[in-house]
Parts: sequence; C-alpha cells; structure tokens
Amino acid sequence: MDTVSVKGLKVDATIGIFDWEQEIFQPLYIDLEMRWDNAKAAESGDIHDALDYAAVSSFVVELIESRPWGLIEEVAEQIAAGLFSQFQVPGARVTVNKPTAVPAANSVGVSIVRGEF
Repeated sequence: MDTVSVKGLKVDATIGIFDWEQEIFQPLYIDLEMRWDNAKAAESGDIHDALDYAAVSSFVVELIESRPWGLIEEVAEQIAAGLFSQFQVPGARVTVNKPTAVPAANSVGVSIVRGEF
C-alpha cells in the first residue's frame, strides 16, 4: 500500500476554547498522509484511478471553514471521518497544527492515525 500526502495546507479557522478566539480567524496547518494503492493510476495515467489530492484539499478547507471549532482534536477527527466516507481511504494520519496557541512555541498540534496505517 502506498501513501499520498498533503503537507502544510493552510486554512484560516475560527477555533479555540476562549470567547475571544471565536471572534477571530487563526491559521491551522494540516498535514495528511493517506494510504492508497497508486498502482492502477500509475499504469493508466487517469486521475479517476488516483486519490485526487486537490479534491481532498478542497474538502479539508471547506470542512474547516464551515463552522466554528473548539479544539484541534475535533478538527482532526472530522477530517479523518471525511477521508474515509468521501474518499474511501483505508487509513490516514491527520495532523492539525495551531501556531498561535502558545506564544513561546512555534506551533502546537495533534496527530491521529485511523484505519490501516
């Protein structure tokens, strides 16, 4: 099984547990590693045989922008659920980084692994 990845997808989100955070946009950076068999796409050259990372990226942006969020853990779980339901990936690692969460840190984040990875 192969891996298709999207690294550093930036999405401006309404996210946080504090009231003031629900009134502003903050950047999130999303990293995805998705299990996928690339053999058929490599042979055919047809995007329909591939995991369309542009479509995956659009899905992630639309999901995050669709509503306010409390925790980055929520975001990660919902992304993973969508990867399974909409793109039928057999496994995924989803990392959500929030660089503005802790002033003394470059970023904080969570990574989850779901399915066969």
